[in-house]
Amino acid sequence: MTISAMDDRIASVIADLRQHADAGYRDDLAPRYGIIAPTAIGVRMADIKAIAKRLGRDHPLALALWASDIYEARLLVSLIADPVLTTPEIMDAWRGDFDNWALCDALCFNLFDRTPHALDKVRDWSRLNDEFGRRAAFALLASVALHDRKAPNAPFLACLPLIEAAATDPRNFVKKGVSWALRAIGERNVVLNRAATELAERLAASDERTERWIGKDALKSLTGPKLKAKFGS
Repeated sequence: MTISAMDDRIASVIADLRQHADAGYRDDLAPRYGIIAPTAIGVRMADIKAIAKRLGRDHPLALALWASDIYEARLLVSLIADPVLTTPEIMDAWRGDFDNWALCDALCFNLFDRTPHALDKVRDWSRLNDEFGRRAAFALLASVALHDRKAPNAPFLACLPLIEAAATDPRNFVKKGVSWALRAIGERNVVLNRAATELAERLAASDERTERWIGKDALKSLTGPKLKAKFGS
């Protein structure tokens, strides 16, 4: 595809997004949803998904749309980029642009967890200091736990120390991501539920405020009636 043809495609997709833009919805992103996205134009996720369905997987277009810096175009990227072609370098570069929880979670939940590099990035990103970089580690871990039903227990057991190490981070989007990952691991099967519950109980009994919050938040799911019925406990 020529540069001119790609430019035309980018312009067409962005025009499509703008046709669905709602200024009122855009203005609600921060106060209602906690999404700080200065480049947002106000397109709802349902409309973004419909556009993605029409486009299908298109990795070159995804790369170009990411460079547009438009919030909704980057959400669209999470749905049309090819996981096979999403290299560790691309993951690091896009993760470096995360500036809100919604973009972080969309990329982790729709794309990054489907790459063969996902758990390596969980380990790498869990050591980061920026809020959304560290959020990405645990949003990605939760996404893998929820989506990869064939994965063995060992990788998730190996990630529990990462969760425990991050459980003192009081930043809102980090601690919520840590709790999400712990709950998602514990929802997979009896063995992982037992291990996740043991960690959650230890955190809930901590003298440290953030650990205690994460432990109690996770326990509500891990020991709740839904999982008790699922695992026959």
